[in-house]
Amino acid sequence: MPVVVVGNVTVGGTGKTPFVIALVNALLAQGVKPGVVSRGYGAQGLKAPREVTPGSDPIMVGDEPLLIARKTGVPVVVSPKRPDAVRCLLGNSSVDLIISDDGLQHYALGRDREIVLIDAVRALGNGHCLPAGPLRDPPSRLATVDHTLFRGGTNADTGFSYQLDLLTQLTTGEQRTPSPAALGDAVHAVAGIGQPEQFFAQLRATGFEVIAYSYPDHHKFQASDFASMDDRPIIMTEKDAVKCAAFADARMWSLSISTRVPDVVVDDILELSAESHTKV
Repeated sequence: MPVVVVGNVTVGGTGKTPFVIALVNALLAQGVKPGVVSRGYGAQGLKAPREVTPGSDPIMVGDEPLLIARKTGVPVVVSPKRPDAVRCLLGNSSVDLIISDDGLQHYALGRDREIVLIDAVRALGNGHCLPAGPLRDPPSRLATVDHTLFRGGTNADTGFSYQLDLLTQLTTGEQRTPSPAALGDAVHAVAGIGQPEQFFAQLRATGFEVIAYSYPDHHKFQASDFASMDDRPIIMTEKDAVKCAAFADARMWSLSISTRVPDVVVDDILELSAESHTKV
């Protein structure tokens, strides 16, 4: 079973989960059925593999795996040990290949392709590994991966960027175009992601006057986090929104984003899948 790892060599968010969602959907459109495995960071009491469904509790499976399951509909399994997640997935689902959301440094899991995402602006920082710099691996690691892609890059083969799609009201499901005309000029913006300032910058670029609230990545939101905010609309990422459904109110909107995976990457993964099943 071919395995594709989508990861990074830097700390902080580089948009792996939205990229995985885009890659899965691109493969589905070509008739390939992927399954996804993830660490399930933040999942409560996670010691063995857990299957993730669109109705799963984010506290039990993690925010990112739940978002992947909801946005793609493919089998998703989380486990601290990714090989165990793969075995669970293969034992319960029929798939053509495995995509690992993160896990570049998780060498217990074999892989046939490695895709590394890098922020085009931040790049590799000072070029040093932790704790002296932002790198999980030395720069030389990039010479061994199959695809190095730059978020915000303009090259058709190596660049990708995110586009704002729709605002969705958390309690009613109503959808609107993300613009001040839809919600008003001033909004509260809430982000518990790796690079919250990028989220705020996107909203400002759309014309919103942003009252920003930053939280740690994978923050477990509670109703009290929003108690001091006035009646202005609250915009959050989809990743954060999955953790707020239980106490959502009329102020809360999630902002969906999308990206396009470079054709050269999709074609490579399609070829990998075809080769694998030809051998079988």
